[in-house]
Amino acid sequence: MPLGEFGLIGRYFQRAVLQQAGDPAAVALGIGDDAALLEPAPGCQWVISTDSLVQGVHFPEQYCPTDLAYRALAVAVSDLAAMGARPLGFTLALTLPTADEAWLGAFSDGLAQCAVDHRISLIGGDTTRGPLNIGISVHGEVARGRALRRSGARPGDLLCVGGPLGDAAAGLALVLDQPLPAPLDEASRDYLLARFWRPRAQCELGQALQGLASAAMDISDGLLQDAGHLARASGVALHIQGADLPSAPALRHWPARQQLDWMLRGGDDYVLLFSLPVAALAQLGDWPITVIGRVEAGQGVWLDGQPIAGDGGYQHFKESADG
Repeated sequence: MPLGEFGLIGRYFQRAVLQQAGDPAAVALGIGDDAALLEPAPGCQWVISTDSLVQGVHFPEQYCPTDLAYRALAVAVSDLAAMGARPLGFTLALTLPTADEAWLGAFSDGLAQCAVDHRISLIGGDTTRGPLNIGISVHGEVARGRALRRSGARPGDLLCVGGPLGDAAAGLALVLDQPLPAPLDEASRDYLLARFWRPRAQCELGQALQGLASAAMDISDGLLQDAGHLARASGVALHIQGADLPSAPALRHWPARQQLDWMLRGGDDYVLLFSLPVAALAQLGDWPITVIGRVEAGQGVWLDGQPIAGDGGYQHFKESADG
């Protein structure tokens, strides 16, 4: 018998592991009613964000459904991390060309793995027939007045990132079977593919930055472009030192010029970019953060003392806007 909409939901998405991946006390009512009910802690604010992933734009034609589901949820949760929020629940709007049960089983498994890793519960959504599209809305909480924002960076602050850059761009090159400059060992290949398909939202770091960071966001469209957003929101200039950009050993299989381009413009790294008063750096203890520059008076983004013309990252509708 063909699998209908409600049978599909019940079999693949109304699973205990998905509904109980987060804090059960935060979800008063989950899947099964007309809407979900969440209960944030007293004195907290809601943090809500929505992402839509389209095949051929946000992920390549070649993919594993398990990895795709993990990536779809992780990149959405990264928006909560950027605000310093604690994840509570998420909704899934899934458009499918067919109800392929093998695909659904693999997708559901990846979704559950990511939900458990980020401690966030599936609380509802919608399924429809059509070209493949994945829409995820994430809900989190943050103590009133403690949310991280893009505005607030001040001259004299340090500019920092929460992890290596460029890995996801190299991973995408592997997914697309682009030519390699040199043989790549299996461990490096696995690491780079995981950085593209299975990013980890830096929620714990975002929460640790509350009360310390003066401004923050996640890097999704490339360091230069996202730094431009932070600089404009804060009304400052961000001066980046190229030699200080952190990279993983796996990236060093490529020429230095390619490494730098991916670290600056590659995107999809989903590590946090934030400004931090100098005195606050010591309070972050063992967090693996890297200082990549400073905040100064002025405007725009500067690299090694030279202003960057344009943002240099990915933009939707850029061709039509430029035309």
